[in-house]
Amino acid sequence: MAAKQTYRISIPSRTDDLHKVRTFISDLARAHGFVDDDINKITIAVDEACTNIIKHGYNYSPHHEIEVEVVRNGQQFEILISDNGKQFDPGSVETPDMKEYLSHFRRGGLGLYLMKRIMDKVEFDFNRDRNTLRMIKSL
Repeated sequence: MAAKQTYRISIPSRTDDLHKVRTFISDLARAHGFVDDDINKITIAVDEACTNIIKHGYNYSPHHEIEVEVVRNGQQFEILISDNGKQFDPGSVETPDMKEYLSHFRRGGLGLYLMKRIMDKVEFDFNRDRNTLRMIKSL
């Protein structure tokens, strides 16, 4: 079994820098052994998380940082996304009724739902001025 490996990237809180995180995640997921379908799903989950931080945590202010850390440990692919934006209560986000959602051609509001559907584990840690989202996907 391979030793635990940790990788980090930090980007400014701007949507035009999200491509850097997508490439970082997809390259590491591929190296970890995931197939293309899973790589795409994991990348979507991370992209949604970072977009939510930019939009809701930082209110589109480009003067902040988002830190992404990947820990590859055996079968586990762990992603930690940290910011110091506005906190929220993940329990207050209702699971969408997809039939109703699609029938009204709504846009947005599926980020947390998608993350939970794609990843094996999704956890939030709000510690004073630091927010950390932990997502795990196993091979």
